[in-house]
Amino acid sequence: AGPDLKVISTMSVGFDHLALEEIKKRGIRVGYTPDVLTDATAERSVALLLAACRRLPEALEQVKNAGQARGMCATGDGSAGMAAGPSSLSLLGQAVARRLKPFGVKKFLYTGSRPRPESDAEFEAEFVPLTRLAEESDFVVVTCALTPATQGMCNKDFFSKMKKTSVFINTSRGAVVNQEDLYNALAQGQIAVAGLDVTTPEPLPTDHPLLSLKNCVILPHIGSATYATRSTMAVLAANNLLAGLRGEPMPHELLL
Repeated sequence: AGPDLKVISTMSVGFDHLALEEIKKRGIRVGYTPDVLTDATAERSVALLLAACRRLPEALEQVKNAGQARGMCATGDGSAGMAAGPSSLSLLGQAVARRLKPFGVKKFLYTGSRPRPESDAEFEAEFVPLTRLAEESDFVVVTCALTPATQGMCNKDFFSKMKKTSVFINTSRGAVVNQEDLYNALAQGQIAVAGLDVTTPEPLPTDHPLLSLKNCVILPHIGSATYATRSTMAVLAANNLLAGLRGEPMPHELLL
């Protein structure tokens, strides 16, 4: 856009797609849309978890091919009595835990930069190191932000510590996961199944190895894809942009 660019408004809560150092250097203001897509993203996270662990895409393919599930075919795991491990009790992590609790999940583990005692009581959650979260969780749901500390966090070492029956869900950012290591973990049976709504890159090339696996469910980053949420995000993005152009405070400005 050249030197005349004064304002950027992104219709997203994430901003890792922005060249923040260059933006800061040029004094460009940035508006974004936090807090309005948490519920929609949490719903998608739980839907993806259920689809993955109950093998719904495989069952759908059977219906399309005039097949019928017999015996142990397309049999998966339920959630009752299981332990779930949101990677953080951020707003999204809390929203996911709040939705999983009625399914009978008996224990919540979480990790992150610090414990959140205000949330521990609501979910009977326990703050643990990342290693223990991997070792003890039946469901690992990645809900953290992408930072230098979390980039590539879910790698070969992480997957090797997970249970062979565990389910891995990523609804944060694709770069949190080493996708080659995830492919190997799934293909070699180190973990049971994965569900991804975010990948690197987006979209994945159609010949990507992860797309060849029956035990990997991949969605096209549709966490905020409800009519109400997308409309709210669009209005907020427009209002951020207009306020920035007028030199006024934005409803939600990213402070660099």
